[in-house]
Amino acid sequence: MAQENAAFSPGLEEPPRRRGRQRYVEKDGRCNVQQGNVRETYRYLTDLFTTLVDLQWRLSLLFFVLAYALTWLFFGAIWWLIAYGRGDLEHLEDTAWTPCVNNLNGFVAAFLFSIETETTIGYGHRVITDQCPEGIVLLLLQAILGSMVNAFMVGCMFVKISQPNKRAATLVFSSHAVVSLRDGRLCLMFRVGDLRSSHIVEASIRAKLIRSRQTLEGEFIPLHQTDLSVGFDTGDDRLFLVSPLVISHEIDAASPFWEASRRALERDDFEIVVILEGMVEATGMTCQARSSYLVDEVLWGHRFTSVLTLEDGFYEVDYASFHETFEVPTPSCSARELAEAAARLDAHLYWSIPSRLDEKVEEEGAGEGAGGGDGADKEQNGCLPPPESESKV
Repeated sequence: MAQENAAFSPGLEEPPRRRGRQRYVEKDGRCNVQQGNVRETYRYLTDLFTTLVDLQWRLSLLFFVLAYALTWLFFGAIWWLIAYGRGDLEHLEDTAWTPCVNNLNGFVAAFLFSIETETTIGYGHRVITDQCPEGIVLLLLQAILGSMVNAFMVGCMFVKISQPNKRAATLVFSSHAVVSLRDGRLCLMFRVGDLRSSHIVEASIRAKLIRSRQTLEGEFIPLHQTDLSVGFDTGDDRLFLVSPLVISHEIDAASPFWEASRRALERDDFEIVVILEGMVEATGMTCQARSSYLVDEVLWGHRFTSVLTLEDGFYEVDYASFHETFEVPTPSCSARELAEAAARLDAHLYWSIPSRLDEKVEEEGAGEGAGGGDGADKEQNGCLPPPESESKV
């Protein structure tokens, strides 16, 4: 008792705690990896469209505004240079002079004419004349390049707006994973749900175990990825995600947790990454939602609380209990030890039944042998007597 009081006394230091593991994937699905020392940055420019789509919204809007503004300024400057080179600015009051663009009296007017040309507004005040071949060529060039800029920028904004990343925000994972018995076998389980009424089509689930390992040759592999079977062989990984589902990984001989007991699991250092994929029903675009579970987020001996109830004519999902669990009796041994114990129990039952039959037969044979002396022809030790012809011989 004195030791316990000393352990919690404020004057003494607390025992050292295990350092928290750095997440590989955050709970909201963001991958906690940054690309550093990338020297071949030109590769980003070879796929400029994807680069622009991947930018943050403030940078995308800035690039969107600059693309149009710089294009208008560039062609406005060329229109002003044409007018200045032909001498149109010097004959503004000369009615006999035919300028390249009517009513273009300065750089501001040239800039406004560039905007009208590229956006096809056409107010009618500033109009190009047929006495300016260089202006006609520039008009064609700006119309073509303006259409390309419109297609590129509008396409980028459309793809960025319609990205299914926000759809993943309504796909929820349970805050904890649990380990308990299912049909007599230890299983690692977590729950997924969809908050929207529009469903995910062709939904599928995957799970990865992220854990560092060292090979027999001494090679250290950080963040080694191992598949956790969640029903790929049986098709259980393909989900009909209308209501929340509990995804189960059976801890069998092929599982990396086959020899992990409760105490060993608590001392281990790993991360379980779960990935839900499918097509958005409204747009047909592929959506992916991710989450992860650290060691302290795996509850041994727990089970998820039911969230589905039958109401008058429909089923109701109570998402207030989505993350709740409750304790259930669960052995603390590993799945391997549990399977060996079950095998020994089955073997004991298998041999105990014939042995009891043998004892009964021996008792009957002993009684008949004492009375008639022909007990050798009767059943002994659960075996059939020899044929009648052989006994006569």
